[in-house]
Amino acid sequence: MLTRWLVSLGRWARPRLAEAPWGSGLGLARTLLALATLGTLLATAPSVLMSPLADGSRGPVCAGPMQAGVWCVVPAWQGEAARWLSVAILLVVASGWRPRFTGVLHWWVSWSLLVNASIVDGGDQVAAVLTLLLLPVTLTDPRRWHWQRPPDREPGLARLVAYVALVLIQIQVAVLYLHASVAKLGVREWADGTSMFYWLRNPTFGAPDWLRPLVDVITDSSVGVALLTWSAVAFEFALALAILLGPAARRRLLVGGLIFHGMIAVAMGLISFSTAMSAALLLYLLPIGRHLPLPSAAVRLGGRLSLLRSRRRARRRERRSPEFPTVPSVGRPIQW
Repeated sequence: MLTRWLVSLGRWARPRLAEAPWGSGLGLARTLLALATLGTLLATAPSVLMSPLADGSRGPVCAGPMQAGVWCVVPAWQGEAARWLSVAILLVVASGWRPRFTGVLHWWVSWSLLVNASIVDGGDQVAAVLTLLLLPVTLTDPRRWHWQRPPDREPGLARLVAYVALVLIQIQVAVLYLHASVAKLGVREWADGTSMFYWLRNPTFGAPDWLRPLVDVITDSSVGVALLTWSAVAFEFALALAILLGPAARRRLLVGGLIFHGMIAVAMGLISFSTAMSAALLLYLLPIGRHLPLPSAAVRLGGRLSLLRSRRRARRRERRSPEFPTVPSVGRPIQW
């Protein structure tokens, strides 16, 4: 029985491991995760992130393991040093350079913001969890840039580890959307279809002034409010079920999900949250290992960088060649 199960598992895994799991789709998701946290840090002063808690204490929170957070390790200048160090790391991560090295730093920055700061949102939680789950993927990533195609190699342990980690991420995101949809039904305003009336007219999280006339027209109608409220719950439940659907349905839900979170960013101003959730959707609904076509400008830039590296390697080989001996210089140059 066990042998038959292992054979079936091998048949299922063999075609999936034939393609490396490190594609530019994964790179785009990592860039969006970095940009989500980067936007929060650039738009929010450390004094706001470390606002006083209910008991009167101020951040950063540095108790127990949280002392390893960047805001506790680098506390200089009222948090500005930690802020700009985090910004520098996130810029490198977003560029896609050396995922194997930057993956750990990315998680450190995201986790530090979550545990050290006193003011965080759902996007910060999503970023911290996903960067942690991505560690097995980034540590096994052999690429110089996460926009490149992975080298052609035989499937090995690294490929298996990365693939399993990405499957676990997909399960995590499916559970996230399932909880988001089912938990709303336990709140009276979501169950009776009036929740979006309160959210869109909220003075803090409500629609911006330029969108308010359209929002008022929709929310003045009981049918419009009910459709907005229940369609959000239904769509999140559909996203939770996407893990069980085929590629065509996943593609449609991916496009719909990106539009859905884009509308949340526009209507409610939750830009970092929507950016982090868009990254989660890419990890969830893009086929593992999918390589996205890059814009022509990026392709040309990559080609030029590759050409420059090839020329540098050729010059180094020429210098090391015995046909071109070098004369060591000690002190002043040799006079011929």
